[in-house]
Amino acid sequence: MESYGLAGLDAPQIINKLDTMPVADRPDDLIASVQPNELVLTSGDVSLATMPMPDDQFYLSVAPYSTSTHPCQFHSLTTCRGEMATEEVYVTITDTATGDTLIDEPRTTYDNGFLGFWLPRDITATLTIDYDDKSATVPIATGDQDLTCLTTMRLA
Repeated sequence: MESYGLAGLDAPQIINKLDTMPVADRPDDLIASVQPNELVLTSGDVSLATMPMPDDQFYLSVAPYSTSTHPCQFHSLTTCRGEMATEEVYVTITDTATGDTLIDEPRTTYDNGFLGFWLPRDITATLTIDYDDKSATVPIATGDQDLTCLTTMRLA
């Protein structure tokens, strides 16, 4: 963990550091997989660490796209790439059970083309992303069996 600059960090800190890191600076030999309940770090065939996620938070990575995407279920912080790197989008996330707006603000996609959201655990919500004159809306969920990598938001 020390060789990657991750020693002493917890799962949320590692996720935030790696997901926002410029692509050119990301370690080639590290795989960091965001699971609903844990962060799994490996290098080659060697397991480096399995770290618990917060009990009350869920991390969802989203790669909006216009032209191309890739299938993904669990976000890889070091290898997943989206097509819209460093683009400003407008994000709205609304809890479908309560009607509460959780996020309603502009965000800039990371260098890897993703946006990362720390959301309350065990909710269902609606995610809308607006970009220029295009938009996409999808249902999301943050339970133990839900995906952490959403790559199906085609802006149209």
